Amino acid sequence: MRRKLLTLLAVALVAGGMSQTAFATNGDDMIGVSPVSRAMGGIGVGMPICATDALYRNPAWMSKSKNFEVSFGSTLFLPDVKISTTTPAGTTTTKSEADTFVIPAFAITERLSDKLVLGVGAFGVSGMGTDYRNASDPSTASMHTNFSFMRMMPGISYQLGDNLAIGAAVHMTWGSLDMGNMARNPVTGATWNAGGGVSQDYGIGASVGFSYETDMFSAGFSYMSPVKMTYKKVYDSNGDGVFEDMKLEQPQEVAAGVGFKPMGGLKVGFDVRWINWSGAEGYKEFGWNDQVVYAVGAEYQATNALTLRAGFNYAKSPLDDVSSSATAAPTITVPDLAAMYNDYQVGMLNALGFPAITETHLTLGAGYRFSEHFTVNVAYVHAFEGDFKVEDTSATYPTYEAKNAQDSVSLGLHWNF
Repeated sequence: MRRKLLTLLAVALVAGGMSQTAFATNGDDMIGVSPVSRAMGGIGVGMPICATDALYRNPAWMSKSKNFEVSFGSTLFLPDVKISTTTPAGTTTTKSEADTFVIPAFAITERLSDKLVLGVGAFGVSGMGTDYRNASDPSTASMHTNFSFMRMMPGISYQLGDNLAIGAAVHMTWGSLDMGNMARNPVTGATWNAGGGVSQDYGIGASVGFSYETDMFSAGFSYMSPVKMTYKKVYDSNGDGVFEDMKLEQPQEVAAGVGFKPMGGLKVGFDVRWINWSGAEGYKEFGWNDQVVYAVGAEYQATNALTLRAGFNYAKSPLDDVSSSATAAPTITVPDLAAMYNDYQVGMLNALGFPAITETHLTLGAGYRFSEHFTVNVAYVHAFEGDFKVEDTSATYPTYEAKNAQDSVSLGLHWNF
């Protein structure tokens, strides 16, 4: 068994290393990592749904795993991001060329006894970025950003009693940040080569969860710790030719959920998550607000082989519209950048480089069991267009309006033995 776990851990690390940037949907977080969760609005805290999201969302639910389970999946992510710039000469709209990404997810669980289950997984869970390098509009400053974040997670769950279980996981994280190749001073119009190239860092965090289940009802709670990351020599904020470090801390999360089985073959779940963007270094300086995520999902066993799923996910955008003078005194310090910024400059960077602003998502999916041990799951998620506006109250410099809509298709393969 030890050799089998080590081999599959190596596969998980390779799969996780394939993670690429994507516009995620709750801020810069994916709403769910497996096709099962994504088809059900991103739930997985208050109701057991699959081994992958048990490990990621609430490790206590690994206690429901069978003897040995393997899940491998991938999401094709298709964001549609645009920026409109308005000047006295008129309005120009440019589409970001960062519009196709592939995101992997992998998990295994091994039951060691009636009470104890071990698991390991690797997931691409967060990301964002734009690409305006070929834009004809000089107001975009040829902006190009790229952020990726993944978690590699060994975890454990223990059954305390017939209904109650606990679980915990260690999060070994990897992040990659590219702040692009150009910067622009909105006041002077000066541009310079600001990007230091791709910078990577590693971090560590943890999560803990509790679960409770009866024949008709389930409930769960989970906590995910923040993870501190520092990307070395990634950006020249003031044009002096020296590339500075940038801190970007992935925030802590608290989540709770419930599940019901109102009739034979039907399960319904509801989760609420709090994401503490305003307390995370980097995000708080960029003006990100905390999010409360509401997710609801349903699963219906249509036949012995076919399962149908649907869901809904909503969280208010972490970014508020900005209405401020571009010439206001800079008072905002971003760790560890040398330059200081005003609200207009921070808003401009969010609009051009990090418009993580989608709010409302509808989800659909299905699973088909081809044999006793093998199931294929699929999911489709549509995120309706969100918008974010940055206005110069002096009416001298451009007004920016970012728009972001998303489609994604996920495919997952699941074995149990």
